[in-house]
Amino acid sequence: MKRTAALLSLLFLVTAAGCAGDAEPAADTVSLLVAGTPDELAAYRSLAAEYQKASPGATVNLIEASSAKDLMTRVSTSVAGNAAPDLFLINYRNYGQFAVKGALAPLTARLAASGSLHERDFYPQAMGAFRWGGEQMCLPQNISSLAVYYNRSLFQKYEVAEPVAGWHWNDLVATAQALTRDAGGRTVKAGDPETAGVPAAVHGLGVAPELIRLAPLIWSNGGDIVDDPAKPTRLTLDTPEARQVIQDFLDLTKVGVVPSDVEVEAQDYEARFAAGKLAMFVSSRRVTTAFRAITGFEWDVAPLPQYRSPANILHSDAYCMTKASSRQDAAWRFLEYALSDPGAALMARTGRTVPSRISVATSPAFLSPGTPPARSQIFLDTIPALRPVPTISTWPEIEDATGKVLENAFFHGDPLDKVIADLDAATRPVFARGTAAR
Repeated sequence: MKRTAALLSLLFLVTAAGCAGDAEPAADTVSLLVAGTPDELAAYRSLAAEYQKASPGATVNLIEASSAKDLMTRVSTSVAGNAAPDLFLINYRNYGQFAVKGALAPLTARLAASGSLHERDFYPQAMGAFRWGGEQMCLPQNISSLAVYYNRSLFQKYEVAEPVAGWHWNDLVATAQALTRDAGGRTVKAGDPETAGVPAAVHGLGVAPELIRLAPLIWSNGGDIVDDPAKPTRLTLDTPEARQVIQDFLDLTKVGVVPSDVEVEAQDYEARFAAGKLAMFVSSRRVTTAFRAITGFEWDVAPLPQYRSPANILHSDAYCMTKASSRQDAAWRFLEYALSDPGAALMARTGRTVPSRISVATSPAFLSPGTPPARSQIFLDTIPALRPVPTISTWPEIEDATGKVLENAFFHGDPLDKVIADLDAATRPVFARGTAAR
């Protein structure tokens, strides 16, 4: 009797271990790796839940990364360990490092055979950013751009004119100066003896010192950031057009309209805007979800300022399927739902995305009458002027290298010639190691 009980106990343990550790997920189970803020992750949970409702028997295992950097680390590690998720969502500036390694499953043939998704459904600027070696490697979820988020209540309080389409960089700076105020509401101006040493309670502008913030301004001024957008080998920031933009950008700290590095370290730009401490903040659509929680003031968006002509930078994320996935058919079914009218509309209503699906971008689901921002149409009006940065496998490293140089120069006043030389020296070897998409 004891021997029988022991054998039954052993059989139970083996069976349980097999079920818990070795069982293959069901055929309709899909793993999806995403990154974002708590608000963004909540939106993806909603998308997964709605897909499961619409597809009885299907399951989405959502894997949540804390940041884009964390996501890239997880994808790299999982690909190397043969444990990659079926799908992951990534910005076009970052996917090249996985495309060049052959870690992605091309979607060209699946898209051509699909009865519900067609290339014409999506904005071509977003689709083009995810082509590698002639293949459609990933399908874009969104097509954002930079915009100027502004505190409309502050503009009205201090009787400052709200931004309009076609405004110049100099208009942005003048507006930021008019809205940089001390705790008593007085204008704080650099070099003004009356306010010397008086800290600003509200700064007129918040903008991160990054290459992707400078790029659209350089394009607007008639310059470019690289020697060849298709096969870049170096930065081209020593042209008169680029030099003017970089100098104007660095001068923002001299005129006193932006927070110091110490202030930003204590409270980042996004949090400062939400707290009413920034009159304007340059960012993409992704902050909208968080800003919709603001109750203390009214806010809206304005177009990015320009120099000679309108220009903006593409911000687009796409779903990529891993080549190692054993459930590619199930992953494709999820993609067909996520990028359909219902799926795209769900994400659009959260505020997170400017949908890459044209039918949803031009619908109330995105334009959201009665829900901030009131001027969401600005994101659509910007699309014809969108440009991508080069698709090169080492682009994330280039952004990291330039970010360090620009941040130091922005907050500590490095001279322009040194900044440009440092940017070139930091990136030439990285360009040399990169592989371009075409």
